Amino acid sequence: MSDPVQNLDARRRKAREGGGPERLARLRKEGKLTARERLEALFDPQSFQEIDPFVTHRVDQFGMADRHIPGDGVVTGWGLIEGRRAVAFAQDATVFGGALGEAHAGKISKLMDIAGKAGIPIIGLNDSGGARIQEGVAALGGYGEVFHRNVRYSGVVPQLSVILGPCAGGAVYSPAMTDFILMVSGQSQMFITGPDVIRAVTGEEVSFEALGGATSHSTQSGVAHLTATSEAEAFSLVRSLLSYLPANNVEDPPIADPVDPGPNAAAELAGIVPGESNAPYDMREVIRRVLDPDSLMEIFPHWAGNLITAFARLKGRAVGVVANQPNVLAGTLDIAASEKGARFVRTCDAFNVPLLTFVDVPGFLPGTHQEYGGIIRHGAKLLYSFSEATVPKLTVILRKAYGGAYDVMCSKHIGGDYNVAWPQAEIAVMGAEGVVNILFRKEISEAPPERQAQLRKELMAKYSSEYLSPYMAAERGYLDDVILPSETRDRLVGALTILSTKREERPPRKHGNIPL
Repeated sequence: MSDPVQNLDARRRKAREGGGPERLARLRKEGKLTARERLEALFDPQSFQEIDPFVTHRVDQFGMADRHIPGDGVVTGWGLIEGRRAVAFAQDATVFGGALGEAHAGKISKLMDIAGKAGIPIIGLNDSGGARIQEGVAALGGYGEVFHRNVRYSGVVPQLSVILGPCAGGAVYSPAMTDFILMVSGQSQMFITGPDVIRAVTGEEVSFEALGGATSHSTQSGVAHLTATSEAEAFSLVRSLLSYLPANNVEDPPIADPVDPGPNAAAELAGIVPGESNAPYDMREVIRRVLDPDSLMEIFPHWAGNLITAFARLKGRAVGVVANQPNVLAGTLDIAASEKGARFVRTCDAFNVPLLTFVDVPGFLPGTHQEYGGIIRHGAKLLYSFSEATVPKLTVILRKAYGGAYDVMCSKHIGGDYNVAWPQAEIAVMGAEGVVNILFRKEISEAPPERQAQLRKELMAKYSSEYLSPYMAAERGYLDDVILPSETRDRLVGALTILSTKREERPPRKHGNIPL
């Protein structure tokens, strides 16, 4: 009779061998870590504990009766990340190319159920050739089980997907339903149909990288929230993301040690925003002087640059920042920016992260491309998301807030809790020039030619002083105050402190119907 301890040791060694020396050597040649090495790099040292290492596929799978590999191509388990609990799975590309089968999916599903019960984040390290063809519908059913749990635990626990190799076909839909997708440049690919199929169907020639690489998905499609240059950087980004999020939807985000900006930060704010309403500037320079130094972590930093979405900290408290960026498309809202903002707002609201909105918006981007693309529907997503959010909502209007975009950017009318403006702010249906051109066109055209330019200038000045200033909104209670730029941080800190225990009741319903 064999020694039980030796038998266990042998089985553990077999499980750790994965697909064997040849496939491991190929992985090393590609410069990749093994599935277990990835998990050890992600979790705190010596904290990762594997579960289900001996699971294998059923013996009756087509053509696989003699290919039983412990673990079935995915390593699952739990541990600590920066001292906080989390579960994770890592697909093993040395075993059947990381392809998902019934047992493989069952391990992931079990892990997700554990996370849901324990109220802790789920992290998926994806590196897979897709569904395991030999298992047919059983593999497809496995994907369905994972998809169902992605939805079941959406908004319950944070779900992060790190793409470390191929992720194609139906496999992309699990990451797509998670809260964040991270990709590695030159190593990750995501696509529904590959270059060969596209070439056969449409005649288009495209490479794997151009079609579904990290650059494409972080700049064009908006699929990837963040990109990294290496696996190590990707794991560092995961740790940073989790530092802004609670373990689940009934907890508050962790509070860090507060760090105040430099002594000149408040005084510098007034000089950053130009007096001319159309002059560009970098909104990040404002944000960095208001929030805790070095706390800004942009989400979608390379997509829809006319809107900034980022995590940051205000006096140590995590906040979600949404801000117009006048440096890009004058800060207008378009289809991509609306989707980007809506997605981020809903993520923050799901996980109790207060929202801080910086407004300098001339309106929605005009044009047939936007109208035909459904800017009405997409713009409504951002409006809906802000209205639906029940976390503390703080809004600062810096320079201008025109038209419907004023309402959409977390105005008092859609539930803003603390709304303030700087003295130079302009709030109106449109700017003075547009108003004068519409309302006084006849009066100007009938004036002597030498008088027309001066008359237009006078009318614009009159309209600006009487109707564009923030005091009209403040008089009606649409603004809680008009403040000096230098007062911004202190006012926001005070408001967030008061609102930190905010609770809001909504009418009972199954769910709302956001205009998807």
